[in-house]
Amino acid sequence: MADELTKKAAEMLLKGATLLSEPCPYCSGVRVMKEGQALCISCGREPEKKRIVEQKSNQTQKSGLEEILDKKITILSKELEQEKDHEKQQEILKSINSALEAIQKIKDKQ
Repeated sequence: MADELTKKAAEMLLKGATLLSEPCPYCSGVRVMKEGQALCISCGREPEKKRIVEQKSNQTQKSGLEEILDKKITILSKELEQEKDHEKQQEILKSINSALEAIQKIKDKQ
């Protein structure tokens, strides 16, 4: 299921979606947003609009590498937003996908 979500997120990014800096309120995963709809790449859930409760005390701490990868994804998403060259966009998306896969591997080991 994680591979399907990653592919769906990559497709959304190709169609103009953006990566959100706020993590998923359910699993702290990376989220992608398009047309007001946020999709978590890790758990696939969309938060309810009525109540989004942050429970930082219950969330697991991110590893240093995970934080670095999150920052890199944010930087890459900004680059992607500005890039006009299709080939460079594809390279940036591949880098984002690799970072997302690395984050998933880190979470699977925890």
